[in-house]
Amino acid sequence: MPAPGSISAAMQDRTAKFRIGQVVRHRVYPFRGVIFDVDPVFSSTEEWWESIPEHLRPRKDQPFYHLLAENETTAYVAYVSEQNLLVDDSGEPVQHPQVGDLFGDLHGGQYAVLEQLMH
Repeated sequence: MPAPGSISAAMQDRTAKFRIGQVVRHRVYPFRGVIFDVDPVFSSTEEWWESIPEHLRPRKDQPFYHLLAENETTAYVAYVSEQNLLVDDSGEPVQHPQVGDLFGDLHGGQYAVLEQLMH
């Protein structure tokens, strides 16, 4: 049995629900974005994790996603747990200024990953 707070190998092998290039939205907060990287389990700092209100703090034993995110007023990079993401089915493009640096066209809620990034 793993030590308290550690992550077992079985948890690390968990398959991510969302894909790079997929447009998603946050379950609680009013922002959306496009996934540009995935960590199989939590991979940020303890300080970041503890800054989240305890009643909203996600489990660490799940995939975490790096998003080019946007809300009504700004664009930024977000780090979000799988449990807090939903598919964004609006069909609207993400307006983050770095989307064109990483992705091609948007089709059906999924951006094409630029070929030079896949190597």
